Amino acid sequence: MSSSKANLEVLPRGLQFALLLAAVLLAVFPFVGADFYLQVVTRMMILAILAMSLDLLQGVAGMVSLGHAAYFGIAGYALAFLMPPGEPASLWWTLPAAMLGSALAALVIGFFVVRTRGIYFIMVTMAFAQMVFYLFFDNKPLGGSDGIYINFKPAAGLFDLEDKKVFYFFTLACLAATYFLLRRLLFSPFGRALAGIRVNEHRMRSMGFSTFGYKLTAFTLAGALAGLAGYLWGALSGYVNPELMGFHMSAHALMMVILGGMGNFAGAILGAFSFEYVLHMFKDLDKIGSFDAGKHWQLWMGIFIVIVVVIAPRGLLGLMEGFMRKKESGDE
Repeated sequence: MSSSKANLEVLPRGLQFALLLAAVLLAVFPFVGADFYLQVVTRMMILAILAMSLDLLQGVAGMVSLGHAAYFGIAGYALAFLMPPGEPASLWWTLPAAMLGSALAALVIGFFVVRTRGIYFIMVTMAFAQMVFYLFFDNKPLGGSDGIYINFKPAAGLFDLEDKKVFYFFTLACLAATYFLLRRLLFSPFGRALAGIRVNEHRMRSMGFSTFGYKLTAFTLAGALAGLAGYLWGALSGYVNPELMGFHMSAHALMMVILGGMGNFAGAILGAFSFEYVLHMFKDLDKIGSFDAGKHWQLWMGIFIVIVVVIAPRGLLGLMEGFMRKKESGDE
């Protein structure tokens, strides 16, 4: 899935228009949706930021990580520790501090893991993430297995994040900023170098590129963006626990990227929304006699992912792209 054929950097105009329409629908949704669904879509957007940060590693640089949730959880805990018990802390310094904490963790861990490749890279990222998980899980001063409550949303001054619509639009702005930053980076010299490393690292090294530096920079940036998602998650839920850093969260992010389609960050957004929608749909399945179908949602999710990978190796975005191109060629 990390080959050049698995990536979708440029999309047909029809699909670009469809994605623009989806963005407009997201912008107007708070005015028509109930508060419950507002929370659900906000959660989806936060997970889309996490998925895009992983897609920078997997879809652009070809580094498949099974420990990416560690940086997501670190930022959530950073918000919990930085928030005073009796009053909200300022968004304008807690957010950069949380992202910096995640970036520093990614820098330190990345210094060791980007020296490895293939299955070894996957295993080492998972091992470091498990170390971070148990550091918080087994430490009562860090919250232990029970986690930590966050009593307030950060204070933003000009706008009130306690208002669900305001928080929704702030998350949407973070989603849009992350997307445009990563798209800009994708077609920059740095992004093209990462793409070259994904396709043939040996050739890039022989051409004089410091592949270690490029990969470490990408790993650190991806950790910082995962930290942005973790900060927003902690502010939204008002609670963080070690499960945010666990293997399951990393695996979910990985499935979102694969489900949506790698290499075009819109695919990560589509994958996050689709994954969460299908997840809730499977969890809400009714009983069939004595068989509780909703209780076994992991089985249905696994079958769904397998079907998508078999039918659409380039993800849902790739499936839509192929349909659009066939339609455009048919019209001609």
